[in-house]
Amino acid sequence: MIVAGNHAYASDVAFTATVKAIQSRKGSRAAYARVEAGGSWESFITADLKAEIEAQTSVFLATANADGQPYIQHRGGPVGFLRVLDEHTIAFVDFAGNRQYITQGNLEENPKAHLFLIDYAHRRRIKVWGTARVVEGDDALLRRLMSEGYRARPEQVVLFTVTAWDVNCPQHIPQRFEAADVDAAIRTRDERIAALEAEVERLRTSKIALAARATGL
Repeated sequence: MIVAGNHAYASDVAFTATVKAIQSRKGSRAAYARVEAGGSWESFITADLKAEIEAQTSVFLATANADGQPYIQHRGGPVGFLRVLDEHTIAFVDFAGNRQYITQGNLEENPKAHLFLIDYAHRRRIKVWGTARVVEGDDALLRRLMSEGYRARPEQVVLFTVTAWDVNCPQHIPQRFEAADVDAAIRTRDERIAALEAEVERLRTSKIALAARATGL
């Protein structure tokens, strides 16, 4: 997708002149040029992306301070803790933690940020570029975004404005499953086994009864 401003394409947020030079040197520039010509990356949140974002229970947020020192912070919660407010905005409650406030400090110096979402079960990862800011003291927004019944102390809200996003290939992503999904699958299996064992016992008992009646005749 072509975008306005300093970027000719949405992917230019990541594909700087230096990156493109390396791509040219290593032979991948032509392929990415075709991607750009075909529409590049998306610069707004689609309905499919919204569904994927709001299904997550985990996300990584990357920031950097004024000196360029990067930092990655994990944030998690129940399904729905990540909320899409509109086609450009992702929001989540920042729960009270170790009170280091590195991410918040970085964002006050440098609003550029990155979200990394990974779905191990389906071997899928989504990269989201944008800017972020922390909202303090907005109780109405906190209540709106707080997951009902979740035992955590909300402290503030992070609002992430999307610049561009892309989906990576599944190569090298190990397939892992959520414990709750595994427990549900095992429970379903055990229920099926119990039902089959009961059916086997019913048939065995019926066969014995038929044999007894036949002998009596």
